[in-house]
Amino acid sequence: MSSLTHFDEQGQAHMVDVAAKASTHRIGVAGGRIEMLPSTLAIIESGTAKKGDVLGIARIAGIMAAKKTSDLIPLCHPLALTRVAIEFVASTVEATGAGSIYCTATVETVGPTGVEMEALTAVQVALLTIYDMCKAVDRGMTITDCKLLEKHGGKSGSFINGG
Repeated sequence: MSSLTHFDEQGQAHMVDVAAKASTHRIGVAGGRIEMLPSTLAIIESGTAKKGDVLGIARIAGIMAAKKTSDLIPLCHPLALTRVAIEFVASTVEATGAGSIYCTATVETVGPTGVEMEALTAVQVALLTIYDMCKAVDRGMTITDCKLLEKHGGKSGSFINGG
């Protein structure tokens, strides 16, 4: 990438014109982790959190966030999403002994622009929802490692994040 696409020749921010771009099947996959006390993870896994089904609600929040990305990120295009899938994997972080939940969001559309921002937004909001639902027992939770894992479709083809 030699230049930033969200600025015109005068350096002013603008929404990129995608009218001439071909509509193709686009996929964005993002991931991120929330680390917590082992006791917090146990509450989530047992389903005994006072606010309810933490992962079920976080899944819905992530889906809703993907659909609302253009309302949150000023220069994103509103997109007709064809699929949003949110997955969670609970584990223990070996180095610290902390509990963690890894979230992956897969977002798809058929259109002239990609869904990377929608996938990244979905992960962040899903993890923030976990934080919100569990903060009464663990205010020290940490959201980390949020990144684009893959993107497919469009003129630039596929990208797999190796690091």
